Amino acid sequence: MSSASNSAKGSSPSSSTSSQWTKPQNKLFERALAVYDTDTPDRWHNVARYMGGTTSVEEVRRRYQQLAVDVAQIESGEVPFHYWYAAAPPLHPGTNNSTYVPNLAQKME
Repeated sequence: MSSASNSAKGSSPSSSTSSQWTKPQNKLFERALAVYDTDTPDRWHNVARYMGGTTSVEEVRRRYQQLAVDVAQIESGEVPFHYWYAAAPPLHPGTNNSTYVPNLAQKME
């Protein structure tokens, strides 16, 4: 399924890719990208090794390329920026039983 058809259905362009990686794997991948930046020699080998040796160099390279496509689509407006929650929204308006962040982009300005 193409990215265009994914976004037309309202799902994230990487929804099929992200379902293959667990949250801990994604976090580890993010940390590896921070440790081994674009100037690092043999970056993808280092990232794969950082992932514990269970992920191939080609897998981390493909994952990075898909993330780059996703970011470009979000920045170009092809994929809607969703409202994100720091926790569940309040069950009853006016209550303060959670922290609600309506728009991360506005929050960061």
